[in-house]
Amino acid sequence: MATDLHVLVIPCPRQGHVIPLLEFSQCLAKHGFRVTFVNSESIHNKVLKSLKGKSYIGEKVHVVSIPDGLEEKRGGGNMIEKILQVMPGKLEELIEEINGREGEKIACVVADGTMGWAIEVAEKLKMKRAAVWTASAASLASSFSIPKLIHDGIINSDGTPIRKQMIQLAPNMPAMNSATDFFWACVGDLTTQKNVFELALMNTNAMKKADWLFCNSTYELEPAAFTIAPKLLPIGPLLASNRQGNSAGYFWAEDSNCLKWLDQQQPHSVIYVAFGSSTVFDKIQFQEIAQGLEICNRPFLWVVRSNIITNGSNDAFPEGFQERVANRGQLVGWAPQQEVLSHPSVACFLSHCGWNSTMEGVSNGVPLLCLPYFAEQFLNGSYICDVWKVGVKFNKNERGIITKEEIKNKVNQVYGDEDVKARAMKLKEKVLSSVKVGGSSNQTFQDFFDWIKA
Repeated sequence: MATDLHVLVIPCPRQGHVIPLLEFSQCLAKHGFRVTFVNSESIHNKVLKSLKGKSYIGEKVHVVSIPDGLEEKRGGGNMIEKILQVMPGKLEELIEEINGREGEKIACVVADGTMGWAIEVAEKLKMKRAAVWTASAASLASSFSIPKLIHDGIINSDGTPIRKQMIQLAPNMPAMNSATDFFWACVGDLTTQKNVFELALMNTNAMKKADWLFCNSTYELEPAAFTIAPKLLPIGPLLASNRQGNSAGYFWAEDSNCLKWLDQQQPHSVIYVAFGSSTVFDKIQFQEIAQGLEICNRPFLWVVRSNIITNGSNDAFPEGFQERVANRGQLVGWAPQQEVLSHPSVACFLSHCGWNSTMEGVSNGVPLLCLPYFAEQFLNGSYICDVWKVGVKFNKNERGIITKEEIKNKVNQVYGDEDVKARAMKLKEKVLSSVKVGGSSNQTFQDFFDWIKA
């Protein structure tokens, strides 16, 4: 298809948001659209580094940045407030500058659902607009349910629970504890929780102004959640492997040597361990994970970021650990995760249950061991273990620690459970059918492309 139509895409400045929206941009480029991908200044250099050598980005995706108010105002103040003070005006200036060029005009603005202000900028400029929710449909359903939750006396107007009770947002969704399970209740202290709740309300209201509302999920994974927001349409899974490409957007340098190490391992033998870009552990929990992997006596590939320990300690590993596991353990700072999870030697995925990781694990038919860290990751873990039944949860001891024995027991449980493996492979086929011709996600994209061109 030959077209000069121009789409502007703006992600939230977090790795878990940049990756799927870069993938969304590639889908646009593949269908002939030109894309301006707008980073905030605080992440721009990291994104550019991740694109080096990735020729598939090509000429049709132009990566730019706008000020976000964070670099020059570090140390104190609310990050969200800083962004809202600076970025809306800068985005408007960028759009007007592009539209002022000869032969140029942006046909549509596509914004991350957590950047609701960008939708409002597009509305103000009377432009076509779409929002992309990069997390689960269930997490967005929580936001869309806020007015009803307040009306029904389940939460207060600031998001705090009126009383502890178990509820279901819709039939066939996991039961949720009103005091602990909503994503805004799983982040930081009470002040942070109230700020996240307020932002969720703002973004939900803004997303209602979008012409299209997309989610990086599928009807097959979350049928009930989609009923809460009928305007919500699936476009997932947004994976580079769907178009035989390489993923981009990682803020950390990938160590591709681990793929050669995986080539030397037996089929379905390796525990892949990765906790995303934000999870941090105290030294006690970190050492229990290390010792758990050691006593499993199985090969493992563990992604250990330099900042994964809360106090930044470089001597966090148990004494002698790396020497003892050298023959069967591979430690890397960051891994090309989609390639790792599709590798035949990988048996299971010990994960923080971030939505990108969840989608990548499910799309490769890999059983999961769930160690959620914050926000909607706990809800994702409930889907993995209780709804889809393709993974297992860890139990904490009386001190709130997941012990090395618990890790060993759950790893052995997954290795020995043929039913979990069979369900994971069945779910993989269901999910991937959505991006094939005739699938729901594929059709959503086709309808959207036609709408932009109309």
